[in-house]
Amino acid sequence: MDSYVLPPVALAELDTLSSRAATVIARLRERVYAPGTRKTLDIQFNVRSAAEMVGRSEKLIRDAEADGRLPEPDKDPDTNRRLGYSLADVNRMREVFGTLPHRAQDDPPAVIAVQNFKGGVGKSTLVTHLAQFFALKGYRVCVIDCDSQASTTAVFGLNPDVDVDEDEDTLYPFFRHGGPRTLHYALRATYWPGIALIPANLGLYDAEYEFAARMVRDQKFVLDRLREGVESIAGQFDIVILDPPPALGMLSLSVLRAANALIVPAPPNNIDFASTAHFLKMMATTLAEISEIGGARQFAFVKIAATKMNDQKSAHVAIKRMMDAVFARDMLETVIKDSAEIDNATANLRTVYELTGPATRTETHRRCRAYLDAFGREVDLLVRKTWPSHHGKLRKEGIL
Repeated sequence: MDSYVLPPVALAELDTLSSRAATVIARLRERVYAPGTRKTLDIQFNVRSAAEMVGRSEKLIRDAEADGRLPEPDKDPDTNRRLGYSLADVNRMREVFGTLPHRAQDDPPAVIAVQNFKGGVGKSTLVTHLAQFFALKGYRVCVIDCDSQASTTAVFGLNPDVDVDEDEDTLYPFFRHGGPRTLHYALRATYWPGIALIPANLGLYDAEYEFAARMVRDQKFVLDRLREGVESIAGQFDIVILDPPPALGMLSLSVLRAANALIVPAPPNNIDFASTAHFLKMMATTLAEISEIGGARQFAFVKIAATKMNDQKSAHVAIKRMMDAVFARDMLETVIKDSAEIDNATANLRTVYELTGPATRTETHRRCRAYLDAFGREVDLLVRKTWPSHHGKLRKEGIL
């Protein structure tokens, strides 16, 4: 019989740890989510901000309210002052004034994978903030959580262990033999106007086994099933953002085959930079190999995003300089800093874009919001360059 200095940890102890973790999650939901355990979007915009977002003057907005084309905002019963506009109100204005930024019907939907085979590089942070940036612009966005850890699903207000059924709500049924023909069954509206979500939970991990078993007899199905699913719903969205698992597996390969654009988050430290270099090499090799089975795939753009940058660390500065030299035109200009603002928001299952009140009036918040907005604008411009209907306007702006 084996003897241990410490008492052994068996299945019973692991079950206890799991139960305790579930208790923590439940308490976290009670603390940070709205009543009824459903998140709501509480951000409001004054008329000046709304006018900037809509691209029309404050006067035109007030005129449209006066003549009944737009409803007037609610007022504080005590002060009779306007309470502000919700994002849904702003999108209604965009509809009235014809300034919604949707792609034309003939423009290809942007299907963006935020991918790196290493965990902890800021992947889900980019996915959630980028999706919300696009929603604030008025785009129709779909986020597909392909990661069984389900961090993105949790940020969007769903408890993966309670609110998500792996046999009905995730990608898993679609990957099974005889599964649904489209992904419409899994689409869920979120509390963010303009964002739909296909959630994930731990059960999605079983898809790796399904794929491995089927790969022997039907390689093309395994490689292109997700692409076919994305194509089945992409027509109703401007932008689809894929959040893959941080590992080289069949799901990750499926994401690479489904995407038509790629953003690679890479913190400027030795380990993560080396991991990114390995990821790029493995991606090129793997895509070349699987192209012999399912045909070659091309990306509209592949960009590397420096994430979790700390300007106070000389090693970060040196490696970022090297990244700029090595990757040159392949780097996004905007750097996502290692920010306490992001960490604090994430700890409460929120994003920086969801913060309200005094928290938004600090210099830390303004700096963080500035580089998140700059990152979003860069990706937005890349997407618009893939849409022929936007080329004329981009030429007038001197961009093309």
